[in-house]
Order: sequence, then C-alpha cells, then structure tokens
Amino acid sequence: MLSTRALVRGLQAGLWRRVSTSTSALAAHSHASDVDVVDFTVPQYNNRLDTPLPDTPFITKLNAEQKKLKEKEKDAWTKLSKEEKLQLYRLSFELTYPEMRKGSDEWKTVLAGIFIFLGLTGLLVWWQRIYVYGDVPHTLSPEWVEKQTQRMIDMQVNPVHGFAAKWDYEKKQWK
Repeated sequence: MLSTRALVRGLQAGLWRRVSTSTSALAAHSHASDVDVVDFTVPQYNNRLDTPLPDTPFITKLNAEQKKLKEKEKDAWTKLSKEEKLQLYRLSFELTYPEMRKGSDEWKTVLAGIFIFLGLTGLLVWWQRIYVYGDVPHTLSPEWVEKQTQRMIDMQVNPVHGFAAKWDYEKKQWK
C-alpha cells in the first residue's frame, strides 16, 4: 500500500510530466523565437491569376531607400524613371502575369517518376514470371480445351441459355 502511494506521488511529481505528450507539446512550442509563426488572422500576400490585387503588398517592411521611393511615388509619375516604376511594382507584387503563367519543368520529374515506377513494376513482374510462377497448367493447352468443350457439349451443359444452347446437335456445329 505504501509503495503504491509512493509510485502515484512520484508520477504526479515529475515523472508523469516528462512522459506526458501534452506537456512535451507545450514545451516544444514555448521557444517561439526559434520558429517562424504565421498569423493567419491577418491578410496574406499571394500570387494568383484569379485574384489580381492581393490583400497586402508583397513587401511590408520597407528600408530607407524604398521609403524614399514611396514618397517619390506620391508625386507625378512622369518624373519617375522606368527602373523606379519597376521597383515600385516589385514592392507591391512579387511576379508579373507572364511570370505567373510561365510553366515549370516539374512535369518532367513527374513523368520520369512514373516511368521509373512502371519500369520497376515490369522488372518485378518479369522476375515473378521466371522465378515464382511455375509452368502453365496442362488444362490450358488447346487439346485439353477442345476435349473439355466436346465433353460439355456431350453432357448438354446448361441447355436453355448456356453452353449447350449454342450448339446445334442435329448439324453438329455451332449455331
């Protein structure tokens, strides 16, 4: 009785805390400075063709040069150079429409993976055909199938709708 109480108190005191998964999970999340946490309650930037204007600009934390460019933006755009206009665009958007529409070469990797899988599967089937499966049974030989068919006709197997219904017994040929 005393040893049971001691075990329960020991589990409550610290051993259980080290074993418990909920405590471990809380301990893992306590070091928030190491983990980059995204707050999904605020609008996020995304590159999508169907939403041309994202909720937030691409760059939210501006450096000194970018802040000067933003102040210059408030003035007439005819005073801005082509490079400055492009920099202003890149502050708001990561990609242009042609860049978003540009295809990737990922299909080549997927196709290569499919061909590798099919090749390995073919090798496995070939190996099984040679080393695992035995010879074809003698009951599948053409002579055996012919004898079995003749036997079924002679026995008049399923004469209404089946095998024997398709045989003309008077002419000795298939209907």
